[in-house]
Amino acid sequence: MGNLLSSNDFPVQGRTVVIAGGSQGMGLAAGRQLAERGADVVIVARDQSKLREAFEYIRQGAPDPQAQRFLQISADLTSPSESVRVIAEVVAWNHGHPPDIVWCCAGSSHPTLFVDTPVAEFKTQMDSNYFTSLYMAHATMTSWLKIPHKNLVDPARPASSSLPARHLIFTASFLAFYSFSGYSSYSPSKAALRSLSDSLSQEMNLYSAAHPSEPRVRVHTVFPATILTEAYEAENLIKSDLTKVLEEGDGGQTPELVAARSIKALESGQELITTDLLTGLVKRSMLGGSVRGGFWRAMGDWILACVMGLVMIFVRDDMDRKAKAWGRKFGASGMKGDGKQA
Repeated sequence: MGNLLSSNDFPVQGRTVVIAGGSQGMGLAAGRQLAERGADVVIVARDQSKLREAFEYIRQGAPDPQAQRFLQISADLTSPSESVRVIAEVVAWNHGHPPDIVWCCAGSSHPTLFVDTPVAEFKTQMDSNYFTSLYMAHATMTSWLKIPHKNLVDPARPASSSLPARHLIFTASFLAFYSFSGYSSYSPSKAALRSLSDSLSQEMNLYSAAHPSEPRVRVHTVFPATILTEAYEAENLIKSDLTKVLEEGDGGQTPELVAARSIKALESGQELITTDLLTGLVKRSMLGGSVRGGFWRAMGDWILACVMGLVMIFVRDDMDRKAKAWGRKFGASGMKGDGKQA
């Protein structure tokens, strides 16, 4: 019983992890913490100077620097061909084996009111937050499921249930569950990730049944709330005052805390992962057909969903009241005073 209770569904020691968007923020923190657990880590980002700094920071966390390996790859993941190149480069570097874990952390936010957002920005947000992850997922899944690799196809191998699973991890947002004024270009891209995650999670049952000797593929999505990074500070420079008021109460979390709680949830086998209490509560009201993690967890979710179904009526009403009061007092710009950003 003790071993059962202490089982780890996300072992990383000696395994190869790719982190897209691993040069800063949550991706950087996750890379360091996984290196500290003994993983070989590959980070992918566009900015080469940030990549070099992140590479050294992550490498310094390795408890066994002689055995662990690290790689940095500069790539623009908004291009589908770049994701294919990245995975091919990782396979070559990894002695013909695909990565064991791919974590998609790349993304950006442009929090402005809908009519103040340039039309081109809506596509930019989908490219940055959704398609970067979709392209990486497609290249990764193709590598795992369609391309034979050295030593992977062996009739003598045991059933997949005895092999460590492979993991594909998306990074969405609290706003995928509940959005509000100022995030019309960002929230849909994160909600799309949640839907993609659910679809792929079900499809992986098909492949695991068809190829029982191959490792199982697990699909997860992390839903952090505010992460206290330089990017968040930059967002506050363009964010409307109304959006800031509606966000009050979310004190934010450090990238290190978000990464630590995400990894802990991965180790416990969760698929849809939250890193703070409020997001966890709101998630229960939005699960639909997503994997719950067993009967008793589903029962707990159902009870909380009943409660949250009522609570969210009052949350929405409160935010609507604030938005109306703001409009009456300051006008339609979402900003105080003359409507210009501070």
